[in-house]
Amino acid sequence: MIRVLLVDDQALVRGGFRSILEGQDDIEVVGEAADGREAIDRAHALLPDVILMDIRMPRLDGIEATRRLLADGCPVRVLILTTFDEDEYVYQGLRAGASGFLLKSAPPRELAGAVRTIATGEALLAPEITRRMIQEYIRPRPGTDRSTKLETLTPRELEVLGLIARGRSNAEIGRELYLSEPTVKTHVTRILAKLGLRDRVQAVVFAYECGFVQPGR
Repeated sequence: MIRVLLVDDQALVRGGFRSILEGQDDIEVVGEAADGREAIDRAHALLPDVILMDIRMPRLDGIEATRRLLADGCPVRVLILTTFDEDEYVYQGLRAGASGFLLKSAPPRELAGAVRTIATGEALLAPEITRRMIQEYIRPRPGTDRSTKLETLTPRELEVLGLIARGRSNAEIGRELYLSEPTVKTHVTRILAKLGLRDRVQAVVFAYECGFVQPGR
């Protein structure tokens, strides 16, 4: 059973999410919170698997709440709700350690699927969000040690990282590099471990910020 905490400052929105998720046999809504501070308290008390987190909330926004939770070592995975006019928040959320983003305009049926994806340890970032966010906000950051970390990767791992940054799935990477999916998964796991990254979403940020991959190329 996937345990979910709903975080949004609008009770009607939380109620809508609850009604959708409680109709799933494998998902349980264990609690709700109306702002980031309450979310942190409830997350530590309830230990959910996934937090469905709004961005704009009073007292403490969803981005800072995510950053504090993950910095504290809380094992929860965060799925952030966003709209098309919040690209900069998406970028900040990526760097804070969120595991995925879902557009508020997405059909209700996609919500449960997104929760399941995040709960299994995969990352979720809609392609339309990825393209806009990368073009507008991710730029190489000179003076960091990120480029030197690339030296720890093998040539094959570098190839896989480049394809991850372009939004390819494990199956797509396997087809392009003539590898089995389990082999690709092993490469991904090793890449994340060597670079000290939480998941594929952070790998995308890493690849662009260190200049390994450039927008439009």
